[in-house]
Amino acid sequence: MSILDSLLVSLRRKKRTVQPKPEPVPDQDMEPPQVTVVRTLVIVYEPTMDRAAGAKLSKYMRWNNVEDLARGYMSDVLMVSGGLARYQIVQRIDVDGFPAKVDGFQYNPGFYLDVVRGLAPPYMPQEANYHAIVERFHILERVARNEIDEVWIFNFPHAGFYESIMGGPQAFWCNAPPLKNTDASQRRFVIMGFSYERGVGEMLENLGHRVESIMHKTFEKLQGADNLWERFCRYDTTSPGSAALGSVHYAPNSQRDYDWNNPSVVKSECDDWLYNFPNFKGVTRQVTARDWGSGDIREHHKWWLKHLPKTAGRINGIHNNWWQYVLDPNHVNT
Repeated sequence: MSILDSLLVSLRRKKRTVQPKPEPVPDQDMEPPQVTVVRTLVIVYEPTMDRAAGAKLSKYMRWNNVEDLARGYMSDVLMVSGGLARYQIVQRIDVDGFPAKVDGFQYNPGFYLDVVRGLAPPYMPQEANYHAIVERFHILERVARNEIDEVWIFNFPHAGFYESIMGGPQAFWCNAPPLKNTDASQRRFVIMGFSYERGVGEMLENLGHRVESIMHKTFEKLQGADNLWERFCRYDTTSPGSAALGSVHYAPNSQRDYDWNNPSVVKSECDDWLYNFPNFKGVTRQVTARDWGSGDIREHHKWWLKHLPKTAGRINGIHNNWWQYVLDPNHVNT
């Protein structure tokens, strides 16, 4: 028998070693909720509309002030998260111009004013060139170096930005298709699109749809009663007698999109979520539009966001502080 044959026989006689399966991370009732600080780059597209007067778009159109919007938004998020979600603005960059579209087109002041006044149709394709912005402002490199975690782009109607979009390795749907070719960031990150033609309520709506996307992804592998996100989103029209908080567009008693001022009274377990999660006690009460601001967009969204779990511990490996996922999608297992 050759040396090679002897070696093969010896190998065959050896018992196969079975690699043990990795132990799942045990749920810990007392694991404290973590504060998430989001280092944020703010980019403001604010073209000059009247060179002689030096009038910028927001003032020319009598739209909102970016500083007021940012301050109101950060204050609301801090409040509804119980202090667990905190934004830190690390830099603001003002751009005196219109962002380029995916085909390179850029509005000029005259054409843009014709569009917003209804005298001309919006330019097509409408989508902004995200990759040009990512490259110009070195966003991937800055995320990779842990200088920033998120980007806000303040813009205006017809600028072509999504309400939110995610980039980075294994980025997933975040109210928009994931931003391709951005793995160099080494971490997932979100770019928020905020319009200064709108108010803080609309900014919270953008955040709300981000919550919906990220929490759906967080719970997508769990079924039935284990999928607490699906339970959170129940409203009376689709789950008669078992409403919880509803969604961004649907309050617990809504019959249609944006029906936040519906006067009908329905039973909701909203207080069970706010005070007893994750140890539900079956608490319900009658609710109506007065509970969330009688149709006010900002008040409804604050009410809804305030009910997101933010307590200690984990269930099925998922933190009971959902803000950790909303503000840092790198915590989401994909």
